[in-house]
Amino acid sequence: MKLPSRLGSRVLAGVVIVVIAAWITSAIAVLMWGARDGARASDAIVVLGAAQYVGRPSPVLRARLDHALDLWQRGLAPRLIFTGGMGAGDTTSEAAVGRAYALRHGVPDTAIFMENEGRTTRESVAAVSVIMRTQQMRTAILVSDPFHMLRLRILSTQYGVNASTSPTQTSPISANKGQALGYVISESIKVPMMIVAHTFSLDQP
Repeated sequence: MKLPSRLGSRVLAGVVIVVIAAWITSAIAVLMWGARDGARASDAIVVLGAAQYVGRPSPVLRARLDHALDLWQRGLAPRLIFTGGMGAGDTTSEAAVGRAYALRHGVPDTAIFMENEGRTTRESVAAVSVIMRTQQMRTAILVSDPFHMLRLRILSTQYGVNASTSPTQTSPISANKGQALGYVISESIKVPMMIVAHTFSLDQP
């Protein structure tokens, strides 16, 4: 009985080591993607939603909007796509708040598109891919917080969006080291789980 017990312990230890190594690799990748700005000339700038307060953008959302507007004003893309639906008790969507903010900062309504149903990153990216196909847009710059960049890049590939990523540098999350670390850890777990789930879904008949 000792040999099988030892073998089982070794197998378990091997699995634990593989899982830890995969998590560390994922965490490093999240940090690396969050540190790079790959913005390039594109058809649209996509802003991932965040909380809004009775029609006003939260500091996190405002940081994303300001970064997107800076990219737009630099001429990197002629159109803006705002994402994000309504949370429980909300009377307006995150996308609508983004649109109103952009209009106040001189963006013409004809340059704005909205995805105002998504409540998750996946739902928003999936809806954005539909908007882009319908409007014959081929390339996009994805704007969000640094910790979000790797998962956004992977999701955009899964949904056929040719995208670069450009993180805001002024988010209050980034300024709070403890909070930022928490998000990095969360993303480092979500990314491999998302890849595995997508792989198994492709294997289904």
